[in-house]
Amino acid sequence: MNTPHVVVVMGVAGTGKTTIGPLLAARFGVPYAEGDDFHPPANIAKMSAGTPLTDDDRWPWLDAIGDWAHGRAGLGGVVSCSALKRSYRDRLRAAAPGVVFVHLTGDRALIEDRMSHRQGHFMPTALLDSQFATLQPLEPDEAGVAVEVTGSPEEIAGRAATALDALSEPTP
Repeated sequence: MNTPHVVVVMGVAGTGKTTIGPLLAARFGVPYAEGDDFHPPANIAKMSAGTPLTDDDRWPWLDAIGDWAHGRAGLGGVVSCSALKRSYRDRLRAAAPGVVFVHLTGDRALIEDRMSHRQGHFMPTALLDSQFATLQPLEPDEAGVAVEVTGSPEEIAGRAATALDALSEPTP
């Protein structure tokens, strides 16, 4: 990318945000922040118990991520955040207007399979249906790209970087 954007790697649980985010950050030479680290302990406890978060649960979390993104404005950075609803992305943009989104997309069966093989993560596969039900894909007026999560992490990160480069190129 020609300018140091702050990139939010978004998508439902299990799409690889925590894997792809650091790869993108390394490609762009900017810091990576793990979105889950911004959750208050009460949110992690709810999700660990299989209880979906409410919007009221998410606002402080989104505000913390937005503050981080705002602090990286003009410097660049990559942060993972599910950002499933337009209202969540609007809240992030309100804090950090220049953010761009990489929406990791994939088939539900593939994502469920990946989730079932990861260890040590608090998000159970039981919450995947609620994640897909909540998901509102990027709209045409939102700065961002959708990237399919098939292939290796390096291939996915490469497609994301290429799509972001194309997004930041001036239109003729």
